[in-house]
Parts: sequence; structure tokens; C-alpha cells
Amino acid sequence: MQLSRLAGTRIALVATLAALAATFPAHAGDRQDTIRIGLITSLTGPAAQSGEQMKAGIDTWLHEHGHTVAGKKLEILYKDDTGAQADVAKRLATELLVRDNVDVLTGFVFTPNAIAAAAVADKARKPMVVMNAAASGVTTRSAYLTRTSYTIAQSVQPLAQWAYKTGSRRVFSIVSDYAPGLDAEAWFNKSFTAAGGSVVATVRAPLNTVDYSAFVQRIKDEKPDALHVFLPNGQPMVAFIKAYKEKGLDKAGIRFLGGEGWADDDVLSMGGDAMLGIYSAGFYAYSRPGAVNASFLESFSRTVGGRFKPNFLSVSAYDAMDLIATSLEKNGGKTEATAFIDAARNYHATSPRGTVAIDPATRDVVQTIYIRRIDKKDGKYVATEIDRYDAVKDPAKDGSGQLIR
Repeated sequence: MQLSRLAGTRIALVATLAALAATFPAHAGDRQDTIRIGLITSLTGPAAQSGEQMKAGIDTWLHEHGHTVAGKKLEILYKDDTGAQADVAKRLATELLVRDNVDVLTGFVFTPNAIAAAAVADKARKPMVVMNAAASGVTTRSAYLTRTSYTIAQSVQPLAQWAYKTGSRRVFSIVSDYAPGLDAEAWFNKSFTAAGGSVVATVRAPLNTVDYSAFVQRIKDEKPDALHVFLPNGQPMVAFIKAYKEKGLDKAGIRFLGGEGWADDDVLSMGGDAMLGIYSAGFYAYSRPGAVNASFLESFSRTVGGRFKPNFLSVSAYDAMDLIATSLEKNGGKTEATAFIDAARNYHATSPRGTVAIDPATRDVVQTIYIRRIDKKDGKYVATEIDRYDAVKDPAKDGSGQLIR
């Protein structure tokens, strides 16, 4: 039955592509000196701030490097998925590839959207560069897909190892009930117990949760020595951390362990003093040291008129543009998918986040994961790097790029 439904889905996709091709004939010959990049992100809706960060990272790269690669003009076509809507992302990907005749697909805040678009890109044999969408399985959906952000497993495994190394023994885990949250639960719990610790309880909160007080009370009653949390970026994090403080979990000695996003300036600003003293693991925070990041911050600030600071999404988008440009340069501006991905497999660079590379086997990024503590310096909330794990690959895949079950 499942195989039958899958076959039906593939047939429907091919039929949709063919129908759109007939309705919107491509005119590749009219733009031989132009490379079109189709970008699907959230420009409106609850994740609009994530889309704004992504666009700002792209614009910063363009302001620094220009709009020409390998002698060809870069043209970026933005499409708004309005949030985590896989059907919308699939439709937009189809339109971009068939009607707009784009050469590369990119963007994707959400995992379901990236997976839906990957099916379209794979059928069309077009390269796709994911700028976020952090579930490990995303890169297994097409041989023409690579990713510059991270995977959930890649960040929570070092966090779990660090927690045990620094004294945590009994951890309570709470995650949002969707694919990235389930990845966080699985890989934190697996890594922490492998180190010798115990996960005393695991809870999955509905994705639309706005009041975490009941969850926090249960955590307090369990009396763990640490708490692992994975929630969507932004307001859910702020709501949870305020409940954590109001219920006195910090005063009870329950150490807070979060993943990427907890060091973002908007979350720190909204959370205020409630954020102080928590720990998080991730690949980028605007306050990280170094000349490369300092230069990026200046360029980013000019791009956005100082309205906001970059977060991990903007840096991932910035690096994705660099990967796209580097891969195109290696191929003399040709966008054929296999050649593009072969070039991307050899990508390595010095980024605002540190040294990055693409793992040839998994087509996922290899990078440093930083353990950060939230402090207040000169009246500002900042993420202080207190430990690091270098050259971290996605632990959820084996050497051939297959998911580890």
C-alpha cells in the first residue's frame, strides 16, 4: 500500500512538471548570460523574521561580491512559502523550475518544505542548496542537494557530551513534537546515555504550545540536575525560558541546555535577564570573536541599516551564496546538477562562524560547534564561547551518507 502511494505521488509529480512545462515554456536561450537562483523562504507569516535573516545574509554577500559569477549575472527570484507548508513549497519549487527556468534552488527554513522541494529538484535534475532545514534526512532526498546550515544531531551530540563532561548526570529532555525536535530528542538522549548519564524523562510538547508552565512544573518535580530543551526559534524559546525562571528551576540547580537559536540577539532581547546563565550549543552567535566575524558584522549592519544583528540563518545563507558562487566558478558558470554537486563536495572556506567544509559523502557541512553561556556585558546580552568541538560531521549518517537507524 505504501509503495503504491509512493508510486502514485511520483507519477503525479511528473505529470505536474509536464503540465507546467507546456503552460510555461522555458526560454533558456534568452538568458545565456544569466544564472537564475530560485529562493523559497518565509517572507510573511510566523517565520517571517527567519526569512528576513536569510535574505539579509544573501544581500550582504551580494554587496560584498557583486552580482556576477563566472562572467554571468546572478538573478535571484524570491518565493514566499508563508511558513511550514510543504504543499506550498512543492508548488513554488515546481513553478520556479518549470515556469521561471531557474538553475539552482535554495532557501528553506523548514524541514518539511525542503523535503517537498527536494522531490521536485531531483526529478528535474537541478541542484538545491539548503540554507536551514536541519533534520538529518534532508540531504538523503536527492543526490543533487547539499546544505550549509547544520543538522540537529550535529549540535546536540556535542552538547550532550559536554554536559556529562562538566558534571550533569540526570537530564530531563523536552522537545517540540516535529521532525527536528524528534532528532534532538533521539541524538541528545543517545549521546548522553552513551557517555554514562541518565535521561530521567522525555516529553514532546505540541508544536503550537504557548504556555509551558505545566511542563516546567513536571520538570521541577522530577528534580533532574540538567534540562535539555529543543523548541522552534523565537517566541516559543522566550515563553519557555520565562517559565523556567518563574518556577525557580535555575535556583533549584537545574542547568539549562539548549541548541541553536538560544544565542540569537532577538531571543536574548526578548528574554532579558531570564536568559542569563543558560548554556547552548551551535555554530554561530553574532558576539563570537575574530576578525572575520567582525568584518561580517560591519558589512551586515550596512546592508540592513543597523536594524538588527545577524543570527545563524543569515550566516548560513551568506555561506550558501559563497558555495553556489564557488561551485559555479569551478564549472565555468555551467549549472548542470552533477557537476555542480561534485564541485560543492570540495567546498571549504573561512566563514564568520569559523572553518567550514562540505563532507563529500553526506553533502552536509563540517564545522565547529561552540558551547556558549549567556552573559551580560556592557549592558548587552551576549553568548560567551566556553568550549568548542571542531570538525564536527553529522553523526546521524554513516560513511556512505546513509542515515544510521
